[in-house]
Amino acid sequence: MHTLTRDEAVTRASLLRVDGYDIELDLTAARTSTEFTSTTRVRFSLREPAAPGASTFAELKPAAVSDLRLNGRPLDPASLDGNRLPLTDLEASNELVATTTMRYSNTGEGLHRFTDPEDGEVYLYAQTFLDDAQRIFACFDQPDLKAPVRLTVQAPAGWVVRANGAGRRTAPGRFAFAETPPLATYFVTVVAGPYHVIEDSHDGIPLGLLCRRSLAPHLTADAAEIFEVTKACLDRYHELFADRYPFGTYDQAFVPEFNAGAMENPGCVTFRDEFVYRSAVTDTERELRAVVIAHEMAHMWFGDLVTMRWWDDLWLNESFAEYMGYRITAEATRFTSAWTSFAVGRKSWGYAADQRPSTHPVAPAEVADTALALLNFDGISYAKGASVLRQLVAWVGEDAFRTGLRAYFAAHAYANASLADLLAALSEASGRDLAGWAELWLRREQVNTLRPHVTLGADGRFAQVTLEQTAPADHPTLRPHRVAVGVYGPDGAGPIVQLRRVEVDVDPAAPDGRTDLPALVGTPAGRLLLVNDGDLTYAKVRFTPNDLAALPDVLPRIADPLARAVIWAAAADATRDADWPAADYLTLATTALPHESQLAILEDALRFARTTALTRYLAPEGRRGAAARLHAMCRAVLTQADPGSGRQLSAARGAIGCAGPAEAPILAAWLAGDDVPAGLVVDPELRWTLLHRLVVLGRAGEAEITAEGQRDRSARAAEHAARARAALADPAAKARAWEMIVADDVASARLVAASAEGFWQPEQDELTADYVDRYFEQMPAMTSRRSPHAARQIATAAYPQYAVSSATLAAARALLDRDDVDPLLRRVIVDATDELRRAVRARG
Repeated sequence: MHTLTRDEAVTRASLLRVDGYDIELDLTAARTSTEFTSTTRVRFSLREPAAPGASTFAELKPAAVSDLRLNGRPLDPASLDGNRLPLTDLEASNELVATTTMRYSNTGEGLHRFTDPEDGEVYLYAQTFLDDAQRIFACFDQPDLKAPVRLTVQAPAGWVVRANGAGRRTAPGRFAFAETPPLATYFVTVVAGPYHVIEDSHDGIPLGLLCRRSLAPHLTADAAEIFEVTKACLDRYHELFADRYPFGTYDQAFVPEFNAGAMENPGCVTFRDEFVYRSAVTDTERELRAVVIAHEMAHMWFGDLVTMRWWDDLWLNESFAEYMGYRITAEATRFTSAWTSFAVGRKSWGYAADQRPSTHPVAPAEVADTALALLNFDGISYAKGASVLRQLVAWVGEDAFRTGLRAYFAAHAYANASLADLLAALSEASGRDLAGWAELWLRREQVNTLRPHVTLGADGRFAQVTLEQTAPADHPTLRPHRVAVGVYGPDGAGPIVQLRRVEVDVDPAAPDGRTDLPALVGTPAGRLLLVNDGDLTYAKVRFTPNDLAALPDVLPRIADPLARAVIWAAAADATRDADWPAADYLTLATTALPHESQLAILEDALRFARTTALTRYLAPEGRRGAAARLHAMCRAVLTQADPGSGRQLSAARGAIGCAGPAEAPILAAWLAGDDVPAGLVVDPELRWTLLHRLVVLGRAGEAEITAEGQRDRSARAAEHAARARAALADPAAKARAWEMIVADDVASARLVAASAEGFWQPEQDELTADYVDRYFEQMPAMTSRRSPHAARQIATAAYPQYAVSSATLAAARALLDRDDVDPLLRRVIVDATDELRRAVRARG
């Protein structure tokens, strides 16, 4: 198959204009067949009508071809070269007709087909991102050839069918959808099956929620909250952008085995159906769902109404939607602390991605082809981009930012735009030249570090405070930062609050990268000097040696949750950089987390403590004692928490994850319904969590997994069972799981990835030692057979992350030294190996 290059896309876009798509899909045999029929009529014209006879190509990935015609003349099916159909002797106006048989997928690419194990019903949904529209219909599959779409679908009688436009049933099982505004091909979708539907409306906009019938009770229970968030976000976007939602209806479909979080299809957003909660969840998880709803809604303007010309401007989509998702959630919903969650968790994703060898600019100057574009959907394009935008808004001012965005939408509605177009609109509105800002923040990679240096007088007051900005040697860019520095105190017992706060512009041209803070001279030093107070800028921050040593005493008493989030993120980053021992981070966790009232902070800090500091960064000989202390801390939090609260549930999950052999009887009792803390509901998800840990500890086996699978026949249970079977401490079970990971091309990508997630366990190093070399030997063959999304998902989950040794690093380097490694697999291994290198360094 051919990958579309940027040069090819530019040439094709300069040659032709797509006037419209008429697509007819026959899905009537979906209950029993793995294939469907697609008929496409593409109307397109040459931009230079005086030059007929030109040639180009369309994209198409059929299982079989029935008929191909260009302007009425038949085309030879044998001319289809992989996924490219040559189109020659073009006229001023043209029509391509393609009647083909297409395959359903089980990887979340193209038209995905899923059979619900609970009731046997079949469900379909289309995922055409990034270049998978060609798996469904013939097209010119690039973002700057937007065109209206008219869709007709024939489906089994009784099915629900939704798509980008408003639809109506024209006959039993037959649906016709209104012509859409111009869409990029990667936004075209259809959702079909016996879906459960809940409808509402707001401000003249029809709203719909869809899910599988087996999830209907759970969606019904949450519908009021989802609609409330949706309506509030719509109102806020209308107010902010002064431009109404542009795509008519607004459906939100929760679909099975989705390979991302959600997708911003105009008029019909698709979400992974794990967002329909079938078991108890915390408010942090509900907040995340609200953020994702707000994020996808932001795309209706950023991406859908105005679309990037090519994937080098991906940030115009994802960075803006990420920023708006958190901002609008905090402004318009009950989840007012969303920025705290961003600071402690999401932003750390950006910092981690930006420090890897694979780092790239937020807005790279060029993305050569679609394969490379897929690799840039990471913490840089999302979290770093959002952080940079937050700083830009503070710099140009809210009024100028809003005015610039409105002008940008007006100028490019239903068309395409680039970085230069947006900067021009914001520069015009703000009166600032943003070219220099964009060069430093958007065009250059990596992250700066801000480190305080203080001199105290004999009276305990600051005699001098200096901020030192540094950059990695191989990326020596210093940047302007608008940063706040907070002084926290007082001395003694009781709450610690902000005593003084100053904002300063860090000058990248300052001598030695040092910026003085004269405003703090004479201020009592207090207990903590916090750089980036309020989380205004995107930079790693450090503490003075005395402040770092005092964190276990100081952090539990700091009153401001955002300040605590910044501190926790900085502590984790110092641990990742081996600037601070993992044992000290774990001490901070056991000391401070029992006092943490912000659930997002508790969950994220505990997650880092358990899955990184404990299991990968800490030397094995210290692991059992540290795990026991973390478990005891979680049990203490659980005991103190209100019955039935999210805090209780988070603490229970943490206690389960940290449990060792000595604590296994407690987990077994909870699973049996005995001695369960009051208010803690051992529902299906918590049961699988308990069972998985017991399996890892060797206290449960195949019989218990099978019994739980009979008790819970849901799709989620199938993934949990696959994950648990791969975690069995048994050589035969490991062999079966590994064969599924590297050789099973029939099972769904989600089930294979679940097996990969369960395979490596830090308690099973000796059992899995022989598979470390097998990973590096066998992943290239797996990747060559799998589709890009599936290969990336499986290779990432299967990486031997707990084999922390120089031998694993050497095996990874040996594979990366080869010239024939697929770029996608190379990126997975480069990133995972960098994380492993950090673990080796931390242990040293």
